[in-house]
Amino acid sequence: MKPKKMKTLKVAPLHLFGVSPCPNFSWIAASSMANTMARSFLQAVSSEEVAQPLRVVQMEGLAILKIIKHCKEFSPALVTGQLLGLDVGSVLEVTNCFPFPIREEDEQIEADGANYQLEMMRCLREVNVDNNTVGWYQSTLLGSFQTVELIETFMNYQENIRRCVCIIYDPSRSNQGVLALKALKLTDPFMELYRNNNFTGEKLREKKLSWVDIFEEIPIKVSNSALISAFMTELEPDSPVSQCDYDRLKLSTAPYMERNLEFLIECMEDLNSEQNKFQYYYRNLSRQQAQQQAWLQKRRMENMARKAAGEEPLPEEDPSNPIFKPIPEPSRLDSYLITNQVANYCNQINGVAGQSCNRLSIMKALHDN
Repeated sequence: MKPKKMKTLKVAPLHLFGVSPCPNFSWIAASSMANTMARSFLQAVSSEEVAQPLRVVQMEGLAILKIIKHCKEFSPALVTGQLLGLDVGSVLEVTNCFPFPIREEDEQIEADGANYQLEMMRCLREVNVDNNTVGWYQSTLLGSFQTVELIETFMNYQENIRRCVCIIYDPSRSNQGVLALKALKLTDPFMELYRNNNFTGEKLREKKLSWVDIFEEIPIKVSNSALISAFMTELEPDSPVSQCDYDRLKLSTAPYMERNLEFLIECMEDLNSEQNKFQYYYRNLSRQQAQQQAWLQKRRMENMARKAAGEEPLPEEDPSNPIFKPIPEPSRLDSYLITNQVANYCNQINGVAGQSCNRLSIMKALHDN
């Protein structure tokens, strides 16, 4: 199913699938209240210290399995859920999670969603399970997650939670034999610019911020208890080859490649539209500067004549004149996000194409022998 597109970013926004691209903002406030009530002594002590940079996201195997199960059950629809755990030093521990119900955009349903979240966290607290919110997870389609909605959600989480991450899971890419799971956070320089809503070229050059500096990917470390590791060892089959190993030998990657190329073409069209906006802006800016120079030259000649007549010269700039009104520069945020998305599609196509070439070379060698 091909996702619908937004007017500005045609990269499969989540809210067009009947779900929000992230937990609702009222849910974020509710999770903040629950965090305050369930704050541990360790967190209280660490909050007084200087915050350490986040280095690793340590996830329990059970939490990862819950995320995969939820996303695959509703695929290709996009879903979200809450991450629970602890923030300990430079490690963000994700020990549990629960899904959000798919809902329509309605105030009453949003209020019910906040109540649902509080009730879930209360139940988890009663059975002695970590119920501190550390972020959220969401599914994506072919890596189409770099949207303005994702950034807005991050900013709203940051107002209530000191450090949070978003876990992105892509079921379509996981079907190619890769666990497409990544943890993302916004970089500090980008968040500062976003708070000021200043994405002009001059400000971006001053901060030395490029399109690769929007998101920061945090390494994920899978952690299991000794008992679970022993149980998984018992579950391993005696045969060294499983069906998953045979699936990797499939030579057909056409559907996955075609959809990536379709999305890539649409992103290139969006990027071209953004470039047209900036070309139009610079044309208007050049025209305005030429009009200003002509006006100034005319005013200077007029002042020379007035000075010769013994009259007071007029000011060289007239704020009431429309040609001196500054033209607002378009924001570069959309073009940065689209460029990020283009790079993501190119990396996916490159990875699949490389694997296909390797498999074809192996098959050619087998046929020759």
